[in-house]
Amino acid sequence: MVKKIESKITSFKVKTEEVEKEEMRVATPEESQAQQNKAEVVRMHESVQRPDMLVGSTYKVKTPVTEHAMYITINDIILNEGTEHEARRPFEVFINSKNMDNFQWVVALTRLISAVFRKGGDTTFMVEELKAVFDPKGGYFKPGGIFMPSLVAEIGHAIERHMQMIGMLKADNLDEHQKAFLEKKKAEIEAAQGATKAESSSGEFPDNATVCAKCSTKAVVLMDGCMTCLNCGDSKCG
Repeated sequence: MVKKIESKITSFKVKTEEVEKEEMRVATPEESQAQQNKAEVVRMHESVQRPDMLVGSTYKVKTPVTEHAMYITINDIILNEGTEHEARRPFEVFINSKNMDNFQWVVALTRLISAVFRKGGDTTFMVEELKAVFDPKGGYFKPGGIFMPSLVAEIGHAIERHMQMIGMLKADNLDEHQKAFLEKKKAEIEAAQGATKAESSSGEFPDNATVCAKCSTKAVVLMDGCMTCLNCGDSKCG
């Protein structure tokens, strides 16, 4: 029998006795149920309806460049609740503050972020995009020596913390051995410089530390002949 091929061949499979048996085999009830459950898994997309109640978290952000604190609320939707495919995903974000100076762009930004959340897919990219926004007037240091380039970056950091909490992003936490090693080195450097924690301007790290390009914390010092961050462990020497 001759059959004309009308479309481009993208793949092929040799028809053997085993393949014929597999095609003729009837799926078991358990396999059928598994396939049905897989097909019913709900993924985040813009057609997902907002339920009457959402689970949320609020983050207080106090900066030295604004008189009043910002309160960033991120509400999550629970997908496939009660199943093995249960997932908690951000659905909307709100920002409230007594400071009305930035009201217009804050409302616009929260609406855009919420729209991206509801679009679905991988929304973690927003964290780095927001954290990379720099204020032309200059940034500021938060307690602990963390450099914040702008208010927008503050929002990005809050979203990052939230995504780490719900498991969308992996937190770059040091293990106990690394923490102990950095604490030991920090104590050695402070002792060599005659500095104490009370005298340190950053509150945690030596006065002469510089800003780390990885974690934005003023904690980079010359350690064992190499510039190393005492906060996240990042080192030019690997």
